[in-house]
Amino acid sequence: MQKISILVPAYNEESTIGTILDKLLALPFSNCEIIVVDDGSKDNTVAVVREYASKSPRIRLFLSTVNAGKTAAIARAISESSGDVLIVQDADLEYDPREIADVIAPILEDVADVVYGSRFMVKRASRVLYYYHYLANKFLTCLSNILTNRNMSDIETCYKAFRREVIVPLRLTSHGFGMEVEITAMVCKTRARTYEVPISYYGRTYEEGKKIGMWDGVAAIWYILYFNLIHPWTNEGSEYIRTVNASLKSRSCLTIS
Repeated sequence: MQKISILVPAYNEESTIGTILDKLLALPFSNCEIIVVDDGSKDNTVAVVREYASKSPRIRLFLSTVNAGKTAAIARAISESSGDVLIVQDADLEYDPREIADVIAPILEDVADVVYGSRFMVKRASRVLYYYHYLANKFLTCLSNILTNRNMSDIETCYKAFRREVIVPLRLTSHGFGMEVEITAMVCKTRARTYEVPISYYGRTYEEGKKIGMWDGVAAIWYILYFNLIHPWTNEGSEYIRTVNASLKSRSCLTIS
């Protein structure tokens, strides 16, 4: 059984983090670690996670002294992980942990190296919310697809799962929510087999704690252009692509033999 690393970035989520951890601990994975990175929360998020960690060795907590954004939290979680398969799980209740098994299934079955859970291929339920968010997501996904030549439906989804050799070599350099675009652009430059699977989405309002805003969308446009047209040609970007392609080629040869 391959080891699963669930990466949980958290910022001021004391009202939901306990429920998320309960659901993650209930997953039927015999070999799994839950890595929570607190991004400088000012509420009781850390206290809640510490209580859970004291009762379960599967939960590992790491702290940031400042609010550095989701990308920084995920970068820290990746660096601390030891799993063969890594997946991102937000600390709110917008995504149902019970669907993680379905998201990572194509990787465990060795038909995919990267899997995105798409909110627009609805599995069970999708809360009706902001139309402008829908339009922005569709625009960003379309712009990304034009430059990656992939027919993805939801690049901004939280549920992104990766084979270890695809994501660990990537040094994230964007900020805020830029990781969604950065990861998509760079992964699509490699030979990684990329899939999407349908998921449910229980979105929340700003009054309920939603954090992404208009300026995150503006930044995403710049990141799409930069990480598709410029970064892959830098020394760092090209080295990442070569490293991942070599790892996947080696894995393919081992599988065939």
